[in-house]
Amino acid sequence: MDADDINKIEEIFQRNIDVMSETFDRKTGDMSERFEQTVKHQMGVLSEDFQYKLDIVVEGHQMLSEKMDRVEANLSRQIGSVSAELSAHRADTEAHHGVYQVKDGV
Repeated sequence: MDADDINKIEEIFQRNIDVMSETFDRKTGDMSERFEQTVKHQMGVLSEDFQYKLDIVVEGHQMLSEKMDRVEANLSRQIGSVSAELSAHRADTEAHHGVYQVKDGV
């Protein structure tokens, strides 16, 4: 085996390496593109799912806020009613000065 044969063998190896490298690059490029598409799709699905759940939480907070407003309004009416009844009772008690006495600061 002489130097010419060694050079031919090296050329054959180099061509095979070049062909294999091109094939590998093409296949990994295809895989990379498919992987990127899959990741984008999954991220889109996760984003939609998160947005849906966030919308549910926001709706729950809105409902809770509305309920608190109704409770506050109802409580205000009840306090107003009790206050009016107490004022009327006090006025009635003070009107009967000799019979009833109002004591403040027990």
